[in-house]
Amino acid sequence: MTNVQPPTGQSHNETVNDGLLQDNAATQPPFVDEHDFNIRLANNDNYDGLTFEVVEAEVAEGKRVVSRGVYLAPNLITTLSLLSGFYSILASTQGEFYKASLAIFLSAILDGADGRVARMLNAQSPFGEQYDSLADMLAFGVAPAILIYSFALQPLGRIGLGCAFVFTACGAFRLARFNVQIGAVDKKYFVGLASPLAAILVTSAVMVAVDHNEWIGQYDTAVMFLFAAWVVTCGLLMVSNVKYYSFKEFDKKKVPFVVLIIGVLVMSIVLYDIPVGILAIGIIYALSGIVTTIKTKVKG
Repeated sequence: MTNVQPPTGQSHNETVNDGLLQDNAATQPPFVDEHDFNIRLANNDNYDGLTFEVVEAEVAEGKRVVSRGVYLAPNLITTLSLLSGFYSILASTQGEFYKASLAIFLSAILDGADGRVARMLNAQSPFGEQYDSLADMLAFGVAPAILIYSFALQPLGRIGLGCAFVFTACGAFRLARFNVQIGAVDKKYFVGLASPLAAILVTSAVMVAVDHNEWIGQYDTAVMFLFAAWVVTCGLLMVSNVKYYSFKEFDKKKVPFVVLIIGVLVMSIVLYDIPVGILAIGIIYALSGIVTTIKTKVKG
């Protein structure tokens, strides 16, 4: 194994073991200068020849280390989510709106699964976080916008294009803000509507229109403007400061038995008409954050 020589002025207490560069000076906050650590990160890599490798800094057992490789299971699930979003875009451009909608729903399910798998396997990494965010941008920022534009907004011309782009841009803003606020906000809440939920609101609206086309009218002018307002509203909710309950700790706590009964009733209503039920639940959830925020402002 090739020894890694530290740059001049570095402590000789740093060691390289099994491909991991351990920075003993950065075992506890505050860490050493970020620039110095990035130099050590680069010096630990070997760029000879054509290589396919991920080298990243992690905190393992209280020590900041440089590691190689990626965790397979969660990143494969993220890749499947990315594939579903990509397929949705292709289906939307070909007029397969229902298939495109189902693909976005599948992406949302996979997006929830990859994080849980990573936590279960203790396989969380900076690469996984960034990869997941990029996959979310395609699946929940681009795919829903193309879906609703292809379905209802295209006849509006530049207005329709602008409304669809607002959703995509807000999705990018939402994900970027979420990435920089990791660890700085209460995990019980989302600041702004989460991008998968905003995508589901847009997608379920399209599915309802497809299922009930006889009384909605796909190319009716009023409906087109309604969809335009809806996609812009969903986009703006993503970048708002409205707090939404995240349900991340919901499965760790006991709840009254009546909650289970209410859950069964809600499931029954959803199963009667799945798209309508999902859209209704999504609207209630979106309004819940707004109502809670208004109540908090009034009390304050």
